[in-house]
Parts: sequence; C-alpha cells; structure tokens
Amino acid sequence: METRNNTGAIFKNDNKKAENHPDYKGKVNVNGKDMEVALWLKTSAKGVKFMSASFSEPFVKGEPQIQNNEPQYKTLDVNDDLPF
Repeated sequence: METRNNTGAIFKNDNKKAENHPDYKGKVNVNGKDMEVALWLKTSAKGVKFMSASFSEPFVKGEPQIQNNEPQYKTLDVNDDLPF
C-alpha cells in the first residue's frame, strides 16, 4: 500500500502473540519518508487510558536493522587550536 505525503493507516494487530507486541500497527509517510508505526494501549498509574507509539524504518529483508533505542555516535573532527 502506497501512502501519500503526511498520511498513513493503522490497523489492529491480529498477530499479537505476546504482551510486548503492539496492539496496532501501520505505515505512515511523514515529510516524504515512509515509516512503520506501532501502538500499544496502556493505562497510567492514575487510571488514564492512552496510546504509546513507536516509529521505525520499514523492514527490508536481508538488511540489518538499527535498533531505535541504541544511541548513534558520530566521530567529530576536533581542531587542536582551541582558544583555552
């Protein structure tokens, strides 16, 4: 299914087999970038119902997947002529 810019669709996850699996899943396009979205139905400590969301790059078979919860680091080129 192709999504237009800044649109998407989310469906109930009929394949949920464990508590940590999302209740709803779908695909969205934000500013021209396709993303997958997962939603969990939750209840706060005060009893307020809400949805928790997670966004990830679309799965491509054979490509390594980057975990969103792992920090990504870049090496900076630092100039040795610091003013202090």
